[in-house]
Amino acid sequence: PPYGFIGDDGNLTGFDIDLATEVAARNGWNLELEAIDWDAKDALLNQGTINCIWNGFTCTGREEEYTWSDAYIDNSIVAIVRADSGIESLADLAGKTVMVQSASSGLDALAANEELTASFGELVQLPDYNTGFLELRQGTVDAVVVDVGVGNYQIANTEGDYVILSEPVSVEQYAVGFYLGNEALRDAVNEQLLAMAEDGTMMSIAEKYVDKGLSLDSLCLCK
Repeated sequence: PPYGFIGDDGNLTGFDIDLATEVAARNGWNLELEAIDWDAKDALLNQGTINCIWNGFTCTGREEEYTWSDAYIDNSIVAIVRADSGIESLADLAGKTVMVQSASSGLDALAANEELTASFGELVQLPDYNTGFLELRQGTVDAVVVDVGVGNYQIANTEGDYVILSEPVSVEQYAVGFYLGNEALRDAVNEQLLAMAEDGTMMSIAEKYVDKGLSLDSLCLCK
């Protein structure tokens, strides 16, 4: 949450899911939603098993790896700690155990910030953030590095008292990623994204997920 998750009815839902559904409807396409192992996303895209990657997918720093739609959300990678931890800054993470999701933009951000990451006592990679926040609540890890929207949702919906450190690890943007060179599909999606930003549909969809951690101010195509 808020981008793509399993809803209470057992179906895939979220801001990105609704955007993709609307784009497909406007283009007369039959949309198939496929929940994947994030580590396998490149192999699935290269094999043609999936046509695009669309779920809180960071384009910043990956510009040459995929063909991208226009960026539609500004996003920050942040560190979240327990409110009573005494950790107040990124510098305070020195010697601490920090969790990040494997193959995530959070991991990429830490890889790009070698000095910060080298200061950690340990960097733990886990398959999902639900597990990470459980570890944080239990004190197994001292901090979780995560996209701010996902972090806001976890803070609101996970038992415990947490805070986001004021200094972000990095600032980035989300876009839809296509197989490198697939400009035709990119252009068909991009045309509808721009139209949805212009006619207010994108903002209306976003408003449904504010309680899931989505910030309306982050919608860069709507500005």
